[in-house]
Amino acid sequence: MQLDLNLLSALDALLEEGSVAGAAARLNVTAPAMSRSLGRIRRTTGDQILVRTGRTMTPTPYAIAVREQVHELLHQVQGVLAPSRALDLDTLERTFTLRWHDSLAALCGPALLTAVRGQAPGVRLRFLAEASFDTPGLRRGEVDLEANATRPSAPDIRAESVGGTRLVVVMRQGHPLARGRTLTAEQYAAAEHVTVSRRGNLSDAVDDALARLGLTRRVVAAAPTEAAALEFARGSDLLICVPEATTRSAATDLGLTVLPLPLELPSAPVYLSWHQRYDTDQAHAWLRGLARTALAGCAASS
Repeated sequence: MQLDLNLLSALDALLEEGSVAGAAARLNVTAPAMSRSLGRIRRTTGDQILVRTGRTMTPTPYAIAVREQVHELLHQVQGVLAPSRALDLDTLERTFTLRWHDSLAALCGPALLTAVRGQAPGVRLRFLAEASFDTPGLRRGEVDLEANATRPSAPDIRAESVGGTRLVVVMRQGHPLARGRTLTAEQYAAAEHVTVSRRGNLSDAVDDALARLGLTRRVVAAAPTEAAALEFARGSDLLICVPEATTRSAATDLGLTVLPLPLELPSAPVYLSWHQRYDTDQAHAWLRGLARTALAGCAASS
């Protein structure tokens, strides 16, 4: 059986884009040519791959089952066939996609972009907002680097800690608790609170720490981002607990008061994550180094 490796690229594009037109644009071929490739794939696999549902195309169960395997195989083939050569940053043309926590993107992103532009002017960075759920972007090759407080558990995802920052309490400047420069655990628990959670969680490690002291707090809302939570705090007597490195500058700009958290909690970690397929990718390794430096600098500033 003779296999055409071009069909692997076509199948990967079809599964990722979910349409003939999208796959054609991705591979820079005509729609009729992509339709012919889809026909050959169907004959080879004995499966329809994509079926029409109204105005859209829906992947078959077989297509869904092999999607990640196809993507991984394509990367392996490209790695085998692409000749290894020294990285030339002056001529490097590449777009990297980064899914970072919104505060990390705001605080550390500018430093990373400055470093990238200074060394490789042909490289572009595309920052994506975090989703409200875990995404397979790293595994599918849709995202090059993630940076947040969560360490991935998948065995094919690399992750390294690039620092940590202590948790602090933020409140409006005229808040009754802002008169002193410190809080007791009892004062903190007696106030009303807003959590920061992209999943909408109304409890977190702070509640566990309070419970160990026999205390509970009243959480009245969950905000999806630290920026949104800061606005809640600015216009009310609500307290928020956030990592100092990612919020102190914004809190100061908004005229908010920042006090130490009166609980024994470990520092909030910052993890940099990527898929193992990029371990030996020279350009990716270069970007990881710059990202590591930028993120570590943010953590060190707290």
